[in-house]
Parts: sequence; structure tokens; C-alpha cells
Amino acid sequence: MNQTIKIPEAYSILEKTYIEELKSEALLLKHKKSGARIAVLSNEDINKVFHVAFRTPPKDSTGVAHILEHSVLCGSEEFPVKDPFVELVKGSLNTFLNAMTYSDKTVYPVASCNDTDFQNLMHVYLDAVFRPNIYQSKEIFLQEGWHYELESKDAPLKYNGVVYNEMKGAFSSPEQVLYRKISQTLYPDTTYGVESGGDPANIPDLSYEEFLDFHRRYYHPSNAWIYLYGNMDVEEKLQFMDKHYLNHYDSITVDSSIQMQAPFEKMREVHSTFAVTDDNELKENTYLSYNVVIGTSLDRELYLAMQVLEYVLMSSPGAVLKKALLESGIGKDVFGELDNGVLQPYMSIIVKNAEAGQKEDFLKIIRETLTRLADEGINRKSLMAAINYYEFKYREGDFGRYPAGLMYGLQMMDSWLYDETKPFIHIQASDTFEMLKENVDKGYFEQLIRTWLLNNNHSSLLILTPEKGLTEKTEAETEKKLAEYKAGLSGETLEDMVHQTKALKRYQEEPSAPEDLEKIPILEIEDIEPKPQPFYNQYEEIQGYPVLYHDVESRGIAYVKWVFDTGLVPFDKIPYIGLLSSVLGNIDTERRNYTELSDEINIHTGGIRLNTNIYTEQGSANIFYPKLEVVMKVLVPKLSDGVRLMAEVMSESRLSDTKRLKEIIGQLKSRLEMMMIGNGHTVAVNRATSCISLAGMYREYEEGLAYYRFIEKLNKDFDTQKEQIVKELKETAKLIFLKGNVLLDVTGSEVSLNSVVGEMISVLEPVLAESDETISGCEDGILPEVRYALERSAEGVGTEAYTTAGMVQYDACAGDFSRAGYAYHGALNVLKVMMNYDYLWIRLRVQGGAYGCMCGFSPNGTGYFTSYRDPNLKETYEVYEGAVDYVKNYEADERTMRKFIIGAVSGIDVPLGASDKGARSLSAWLTHTSYEKLEKNRTELLHADVETIRSLAGIVDAVVHSNIRCVVGSASKIQENKEMFQKVEPLTGA
Repeated sequence: MNQTIKIPEAYSILEKTYIEELKSEALLLKHKKSGARIAVLSNEDINKVFHVAFRTPPKDSTGVAHILEHSVLCGSEEFPVKDPFVELVKGSLNTFLNAMTYSDKTVYPVASCNDTDFQNLMHVYLDAVFRPNIYQSKEIFLQEGWHYELESKDAPLKYNGVVYNEMKGAFSSPEQVLYRKISQTLYPDTTYGVESGGDPANIPDLSYEEFLDFHRRYYHPSNAWIYLYGNMDVEEKLQFMDKHYLNHYDSITVDSSIQMQAPFEKMREVHSTFAVTDDNELKENTYLSYNVVIGTSLDRELYLAMQVLEYVLMSSPGAVLKKALLESGIGKDVFGELDNGVLQPYMSIIVKNAEAGQKEDFLKIIRETLTRLADEGINRKSLMAAINYYEFKYREGDFGRYPAGLMYGLQMMDSWLYDETKPFIHIQASDTFEMLKENVDKGYFEQLIRTWLLNNNHSSLLILTPEKGLTEKTEAETEKKLAEYKAGLSGETLEDMVHQTKALKRYQEEPSAPEDLEKIPILEIEDIEPKPQPFYNQYEEIQGYPVLYHDVESRGIAYVKWVFDTGLVPFDKIPYIGLLSSVLGNIDTERRNYTELSDEINIHTGGIRLNTNIYTEQGSANIFYPKLEVVMKVLVPKLSDGVRLMAEVMSESRLSDTKRLKEIIGQLKSRLEMMMIGNGHTVAVNRATSCISLAGMYREYEEGLAYYRFIEKLNKDFDTQKEQIVKELKETAKLIFLKGNVLLDVTGSEVSLNSVVGEMISVLEPVLAESDETISGCEDGILPEVRYALERSAEGVGTEAYTTAGMVQYDACAGDFSRAGYAYHGALNVLKVMMNYDYLWIRLRVQGGAYGCMCGFSPNGTGYFTSYRDPNLKETYEVYEGAVDYVKNYEADERTMRKFIIGAVSGIDVPLGASDKGARSLSAWLTHTSYEKLEKNRTELLHADVETIRSLAGIVDAVVHSNIRCVVGSASKIQENKEMFQKVEPLTGA
């Protein structure tokens, strides 16, 4: 890396430092003419990141900041196509491409490992934010924000728009309603008290001129925060930004400052409601939330210290305040929330499934517990464990599929947005961690409790109660408002509205001009790496145990998995595998209680958890290998301690602790409900896939909707069934934790494999039972009777709908193309991009108003289509069926095909960290996926042409005409279309 970065004359250097923890040369600059702020982290990371952000505090809940975020990416002066964002998704090698609206800022980040591609992404995004087409085309605002929709003079008047429907979906989640209400209660006089994303009740109040004014006011370089990260020619990027954009603007004063909320004189109590269906219980279904505002995010010590304190009190498995609330019997689930990405951070203590009448007891337990901790002291080991938990994550720097530079840039905004001299204070955390460790014994954290949690009047108590019929009431009020508005319009005005509705649809249907499309830069096929990413598998047997080693650079961290087969578990015990994975590590062991266990794990490791996983053979979704994995990450010198803790969790847990089991099951039910309501598309796709795939059906019973029904019943009948539950858990564990039933999987560098595995075997040998049977006797990885039971479970199931109190749908279909005689082909990756960002995007999102749409085709021979936060139902399935003709008659020129091929490679060639490299290699090993097979698929992908795509029409036909459908969504919309379904039932509370 070039340590002497040359800065062009157009910029002033405000700060220059080296950040050892990130191995980065850090620069803080200001563009002299425009006033733009620029931060640079120059390092060896090839996954380069750029973002341009604006401080955008809204004054109301019309969603103007959010609608603008969507709209500026719909064409610009230099790139006048209708949707350059989508064109980039189709045809770039981006590793991240998105835009995000926060409560006080809007951020436009891109990332790529390819130098040319990165430059292209930067160019398109800078043009989008500074020179968007929103001033020339009102249709952009109508499409992305909201518009009146009138099909004919006699048709009902409706609202439609992408953001409008997105936020209807967001407001369908009780937790999202809760978090929005918390902000309203704590910040009634500032921007944080309104909904930046937009409240569906207020979005139609936004006018086109107000929308444009927001852009004029805030989207200026003087109100911009620009960020560059990675291995690049920094001077070149700065010169480009200066010449093409920043130098064209003079510095101005933009009043975008975030106002501080004045502290309250006393705690405020607020009552509100959230929607439930008629089938949901009102009893024990209330949220109680105690909320406090905590300083500012510019206090670097407080910023990190409160994360540590919140973890000790609320988030760790044995968190002391969470434990006190659970043991009190107030509610079934307890969780904390800490938002330090705003000027005035807040922390919430939340109880779910409570009663409104328990509010005083709720507050009493909080105050008594916190007072005791402040007076008697917090457990020192718990504090050190929490500090280690966050420090491990900080030093590991592994953010999964998200580029590290993206996450560092977003964290920098937590301070930089509020003080332009302080971009680096939260990513330079080593000294802060040391300070926190030194203060553990000095009463520092106890004083934080007194100052911010006990003696803080800037607080609120929110009581959020369920209300049946609230969705229907809201919909009826909207329909009445629209009907009354329509009734007051003249016939001529109604004709104009019909004309405008048709005109917008014509605009949406009309493709961008070819000469405009060619202005979006794309790479050549030659720019793509022809080879797939490698596998890292070294297999050997050590002392009779199978061992798989993945030798990859891992920053001194070892990633360990004990991979146990679950194929010997009978059908009726499959749900207990899922339950076992949630119980182990969260319950007392023979040596220590679960709080002490959690502390010990965090002191010595980066975490221990249990995962269920299903590895499916290529070519058949009915040949699969179900596993239960004990997973750990640990610094190599601490491997011995970590391995002993893994064994303790696996073999010494007190499964007969019915008191703790009841708490875990209650929390599980709550968390599953949160997941299902927030991710209806995942539920719908998995449920549909389970009807065509035995692997999918197995997953249903282990972690899906069928598993939720199992947990729901256990929760309801626990007191009468607790002994049976204990018995089933113990029997399930005995069928899994057997000798000859485990693969030892290790990822990392600097690992002495024989020594490490020897240590593992020494702790495993005494605790693993001898097996009477062998997994090799199972048919394709599972018992024959399990296979038969899974087949029976799928019989007669085809079309299902699950009702919620939401106002949008998630419409899915699935099919098994391998049964129809088709083999997986590498060009299906190209077809996926075409579907997601051309055919489905135009029809479901642009024209239909759905927030999202997607499809997928798996090497195991299954495929799916789904929509996300979709106002439609029947019409969406008609779009799916039309996909067959689209593929059968597909036409495209060479440039278009090349664009889709590049987009497909982008979705595959995601830079992986050490942990993900190991997991990908393990999956290939277990599913017998050869590197040669990957090479074949990649060659098929890179050489796909129009004829190849047309040849895939049969695969699409097999997926969309399988008559396997699942919808999760609005009870009223499902009821309107009930003839489409064999089964309709509530998603939760059935």
C-alpha cells in the first residue's frame, strides 16, 4: 500500500493518521470550493467501498427522505435510463450496491473488487444524487412514492407506490411499530419523533414540489459526507470527484443540523396499540417497554460502554436484568434494544407477551434489580466477558457477506454526522476497550446504571396493546377517505385521473432507449475470472475420527465445528433437534449456571452455538444429509479452553431443568413469531418448497412453520407435558451425540491440526456414547421410516395461505424441475438475474407496486418465485405464469446478454472471510460437489446466449405450473381470493 498518498490541490487536509487496528492510512479532507467532507481509509483490502451520504432530517412522516432515496436512482443527467440502479445490479461485479434511509441521514454505498467496475459504480451514484432526473420526470415520484390509481371512472380509487407499499409492510410488524413508538415517546420535538421512512397514513400528503424542495435543500456537496475505503488510487478518485462534480458547486450554508431533544422533567407514560387478527389472543400479548435517552453518540467511551452494559443486563444468555424479569413471570420474552446510531442514543428494556396491568411490577423489578447492581456491584466476570465479546468481534472484522469497508463507513457516520472533525473515534476502539477493562473494578459501570438507567428523567414507559380489527379499520378509513374524495370530483377530473393512471403505466412499460442504456458502462466478459473460487478441503482420519481441515488465513482465529448426523432421529423427534439447538448453551450445566456458562464462553472464545443444517445432494432435493453442528470461534492459543467448553455444553447440560426450559420455549415462540411476521417471503418459500422437497419438509419440522406450531403447542401445554419434553430431549441427544457420528471440521491458519484434533478427541471420547446403529444403514442419510413420513406429510398439500394482521402479501410458488426431467444448468444463474431485475421487477415492482420480487433455482432441482411486501395476490401469480412465454420467446442483443452474465457472476463471486470459506468448502464436501462440477456450471454461465435462455423455459414452466403456492399476508386480501387455496389458516395463534 502506498503510504504517501498525494492529495490534489482542490482539497484541504484536516487530519492524517494511521489506524493500526484496521491497517489503514486515514485521511479527513474538505473540498475547498464545495465544502464537501471526505474521509479516506486506504489499505490493502481489494473489496473497495465508496459512499456518499447526506444529512436529511425530515420534519414530518410523509417519507420524503425515503422516497427521494428511491427516486434519485431512477435516472440522471449523464445516465438517463429509467433505472440505472437496476442496470448496475444486472451488469456489474458489485459486492454491495444499495441505498439506505435512516432517521437523520441517507446513505448511498457501493463496493467492488474490480477497479474499473468500482469507478463505474462511483460515477453512476454521484451523477444520481447530484443530477437526478426527478426534475424532468414527475412519473418517478408517482411510481416510487405514491399516486392515485383509477382504472376506470367506475372503479374504486386507490393509492399505490413502491414506498407506500413498502411501509405498509413495515408497519405490519408489531416490533417495528414498537420501535417507532419508542422514538416518538423519547424525541417528540425533533426529527427522531417522525417516521423518516414514511407512515402510510401520511405519505399521500407529500406533494411533488415538496419532494423536489427536499432534494434542492439537502443534496448539495456542502451537506455531503463522502467516504473511500480500500486498495485504490486515492488521488485519482479525488481528482475525478473534483473535476466531474464537486468543482461545479460553491460552498453554501445548509441548515441540516440535528436538534437536541430537551430532557423531560419526569418519565412519560404512553399507551398505543398494534394490529392482530381475530384469531390472535388479546391476553398476555402486550409489550411493556422502559426507554431512556443516553448522552450523545460523540462520547466514544459511553458509546462502547453502553453496548457492554446492555449485553450484561439484557442480551447475553444469562443477562441479569433479563433473568430477573423472566423469573418474575412478567411476559414470556425479554429483550433489549440499544440504538447508538443517532445523535442521542437510547436504550430500551422490553417485555413481550405481558399484560398492561403488570406495568408497575415491570418498573419495580427493573428499579430493584438495577439498584441492587449499582449498590452491590455488577459481577466482574460478566463485565469482562461482555468486553471480550465485543472486542473479539472488533478484531475479527468479519461481517459475513457485507464488505468490511461498508460496515466501518456506516459506523463512522455514528460520530462524523454530528461532528465533522470526528469520523474515526468509533473505529479506533483499542484504547477504549483498555479503558473499559481498567474501569471494571472502579465502579464505572455501576455509575452508568445510576446516571442513565435509574436517575434519568429523559425516559418513557410505552404500553403497546393488541387491537383486533385495527388493520380492517385502517383499510376502511382509507377506502372511505378515497371514496369521499372521488365523490367530490367532476366527471372531467375523473377522466383525467383514468388518463393519468394509464399514462403512468405506459411510462412504466416503455423501455429505456438503447442509446441511453449504452451510456451505463459495463465490463467485458474477459474482465471476469473464468475459474470459480477454490475449495479448501484437506481430509484425513485421526485416531479413528474423520477430520476436515480448511487451511485459510484467519487472523489467528480458529473456527471449529463438530458436525453430527441427525439421520438416526425418528420422524416424531425431528422438532426436538431444533429445540435442542436452542437449549444447549442456554441452560445450566453440571459445572455452572447458564449465566456463568455464558461468561466463561465469552471470556475464552468468540462464541459457541448450535446450528441445524441440511446439506442437499446436487440433482435431488430428496437426497440430503441433516446435521446438528456445535460451532465455535476462538483465538488459536485459547483452543484448549474452547474445546472443553464445547464438550461441556454438548454433554453436561441439565436438560431436566424444567423451569429454564419453560423460559426458553416461551422466548422461542416469541422470536419465531417476530421472524415469520418480518420475513413472510421466507416462510412462504420454505413452506412451498417443503411440498416438493423432502429436504424442505425436514427443514419445516426442524425450523420452519411446522416447527413453530410444535413450539406453540409446547408453550401452551408445558405444565402438563414438561416431563415428556425432558424425556424427548434427552432421547434425541442420545441419538445424535454418538461415536462414529461426527465429523471434526476446522478452519484457520496457524493451527497445529494433530494437536488440536487430539485435544478434541480427548474430550469427546469420554462423552460420546457407543452407537448400536450406524448412519451408513440409513437410506440416503435418513431412516427409511423418516423418508416415508416426510413423503406422507407432503401428500395432498399444494395451495396454502396464512393470514396476518398485515396490509401486504408475500406470494410464493415452487416446483421441482428435476422431476420434470430437467437438469440444473449454469445459465440458470443468468436467468435468475433476468427474472429478478427485468421481468419480475418491471411487472411486480414498477407496475405492481411490490417492494421486492425474487426467484431462485437450486442445483438440487427445485425453484421458486416470490414477492415481498406486495399489494397484490392473484395478479402476481398471473405474472409468474407469464414468465414461461417471456423465457420461451426471449430476445436480447450481445450487450444485454453480457450484462446479465456479469450480474450473475457478481452474485456468485462474493468475497468470503475465513469462516465462510470453511463453510462453503464443508458444504461441497458433504454434498459431493466437485470443483469440476463448479467449473462446468461456470462455463455454462459465461457462454450463455439467447438460445440457452430459451432452452430453460421448461424449467420455468415446471416451477410456476406445479400448483404449489403459499401466501403469507393480509387476512382480507386472502379472504377475497380464498378459492385459490386448499387451506387457509392464521400464521400465528392458530
